[in-house]
Amino acid sequence: MRLRANPVVIVAGAACLTLASCSEPFDLDLRGRTSGGTAEAVRTATADRPTPDSRGIISYPGYQVAVAQRGDTVQTLAQRIGVNAAELARYNGMQPGDPLRQDELVALPGRVAEPAGGPIKPAGVDIESLAGSAIERADSQKVETTPLPAAESTAQPIRHKVARGETAYTIARLYNVSIRSLADWNGLGSDFAVREGQFLLIPVPKPGETRKSFDPSEAPAPAAVAVPAPGAGSPTPEPPSAAKPLPKEDTVAAATLKKPQTSPGDAPDLGKEQTKTTAKPTRMSFPVKGDIVREYSKGKNDGIDIAATPGAAVKAADSGTVAAITKDTNGTPIVVVKHANNLLTVYSNVDGVSVKTGDKVSRGQSLAKARSLGSSAVHFEVRQGFESLDPMPYLTN
Repeated sequence: MRLRANPVVIVAGAACLTLASCSEPFDLDLRGRTSGGTAEAVRTATADRPTPDSRGIISYPGYQVAVAQRGDTVQTLAQRIGVNAAELARYNGMQPGDPLRQDELVALPGRVAEPAGGPIKPAGVDIESLAGSAIERADSQKVETTPLPAAESTAQPIRHKVARGETAYTIARLYNVSIRSLADWNGLGSDFAVREGQFLLIPVPKPGETRKSFDPSEAPAPAAVAVPAPGAGSPTPEPPSAAKPLPKEDTVAAATLKKPQTSPGDAPDLGKEQTKTTAKPTRMSFPVKGDIVREYSKGKNDGIDIAATPGAAVKAADSGTVAAITKDTNGTPIVVVKHANNLLTVYSNVDGVSVKTGDKVSRGQSLAKARSLGSSAVHFEVRQGFESLDPMPYLTN
């Protein structure tokens, strides 16, 4: 799944929490930018990606991209479209010999020859004809204005450069588009992996659709709080004893009371009595032993960070099913386990994953190991669906 270096970004996508029939990828955002998943209702319906020309070039007024063919490398694609391979690779954060997936997009650092008809322009407005009409009317002394027709959609997509810690899932959520649409437009692989410095085109809305975003006016208004006028002071609450008088009681001085006579044999022998106490088991066990170096803070750190011995086993906090295994932009593995009642646990900043997606795991079973290189602090999260929860109530009685 914003999941910032700590916590790591984790797998995220549609609201698919059952393993049997997932038609959309698993979606969690663990960066703290948002809480909750990208619901289908708030996604923007997007159009299909434009068809490239015979060279594989898609041209927009502001930039151009090339669509890779099967078996392409950065070098072969550069040769086909006539650009410098080293410059093309450097612009996209790659090496000239790096392989490309079929339909993967590569941003061009400069413009190449335009396709027939020129670049793709916004639909609904013919700029040239409008300009020509305006020039013809300029000869008249009387100036008349004609409102421009509203464009149905912006033809030139937003071009997003992937930053450290981002994933395709968090980028899709950022622009309110589906992860599937983002992957189809950019030719992403089955793991939806992206790299730092990669350029992604954000799918444009379908004609008649507008990009949906949060409207602050829809938020509920805060409850009104009565504030006393200046100088009036605040009312003093009535003490409980003032509501009803205390009952009359006959009191006797403690000094006049006779102490009961006791013999040594009357005292209980505590040595013979053994009180058996059984600790109540916690709902989950700690995934790894170590001090908590960063506590849960919703929206900032949606889990806890546990300082672990490098190479120590990272264990399942409870029994469940491995729902997803992915990597962040630094290539560090992330494991997500699904438990009963739509509960999820997330284990990131780990190494040496010993399970695979779909495996049944038991409580305490080893999932991976704490990293031996870099920070060995294991990031652990508990989520109810997409909502992050404080892990400590689950780990303590």
